[in-house]
Amino acid sequence: MSKFWSKTVKELTPYKPGEQIQAENLIKLNTNESPYGPSPKALEAIQNANDDALRLYPPPNSDQLKASLAKTYAVEPNQIFVGNGSDEVLAHIFLGLFKQSHPILFPDITYTFYPVYCSLYEIAYQKIPLNTSFQIQIDDYLAHPNNGGIIFPNPNAPTGLATPLSEIKRLLDTNTQSVVVIDEAYVDFGCESSVQLVNQFPNLIVTHSFSKSRALAGLRVGYAIASAELVEGLERVKNSFNSYPLGRLAQVGATAAVLDTEHLASTIQKIQNTREQLILDLSQLGFNTLTSEANFVFTTHVSKNAEDIYTELRKRNILIRYFNLPRINNYLRITVGTDAECAKLIAALKEILA
Repeated sequence: MSKFWSKTVKELTPYKPGEQIQAENLIKLNTNESPYGPSPKALEAIQNANDDALRLYPPPNSDQLKASLAKTYAVEPNQIFVGNGSDEVLAHIFLGLFKQSHPILFPDITYTFYPVYCSLYEIAYQKIPLNTSFQIQIDDYLAHPNNGGIIFPNPNAPTGLATPLSEIKRLLDTNTQSVVVIDEAYVDFGCESSVQLVNQFPNLIVTHSFSKSRALAGLRVGYAIASAELVEGLERVKNSFNSYPLGRLAQVGATAAVLDTEHLASTIQKIQNTREQLILDLSQLGFNTLTSEANFVFTTHVSKNAEDIYTELRKRNILIRYFNLPRINNYLRITVGTDAECAKLIAALKEILA
């Protein structure tokens, strides 16, 4: 700790992502990356970029990407906000919209970056407990009408459980005086999107990522869809922070990926199929797994300690995610890999449990 650090820096507890280690024969099932490559059209667009793609500053408004996203979701381009991954988009939302006089609300078990943003931007917050089945209960949020905003993932992370669209609509029908953010990083894997509600509710923001279903985690592209007024507020924050958030290669690659709907559908179907087989295989080994609508599963063994399983798998060069947190410290989050990767995981688990 340096004496030159500000009070804010001293008090921060940074977000800790899943391990990113380099090892031979590593099976990496800990960061919810896609096991399949991105759209070939995205790779081709990046490869075809000319020298100006690096020599010149990128288009600051990412107009081509916004136009493609707007057409895909049947909204206007001025309803799209883009950033370096959905994490940066969320950071701008916290800074630009959540610094209010009342605390914001989010689940007690959810994406662990949310309290980090609150600490960084000095935002008061209140955690709303999931029920005993780890589900979000909308009535628990409606019980706090004086809030500075509401945010939760759908499906939730790390549980993988989805909140029905009808329940989100019920929340929006009542909670009209603060922003509601639905973080849909994993929505493509089986959950109904809230984007269709954006034009009906001016306080709704839906965030998406290119890192999961579109397999472009290395490009760092995310976006939000909302009313033009909310997007204008986010643009004001962005242009006071970084007016060129997306490089040219990221913009052309992401634009091509948006247009390649066949590749997206094929990838999602393969992951869904593998997910169901993985859940079945885990059950036969004594695991209880939550119903997942994401590209990962959240599971616990009937008798074996979760941290011990995580440690033993790590010794075998298989990485999964273990959270030493209240209520979930005996659960494991496992990314859905290829069929071959999941088969190796199951084989290793048989050895460990034996």
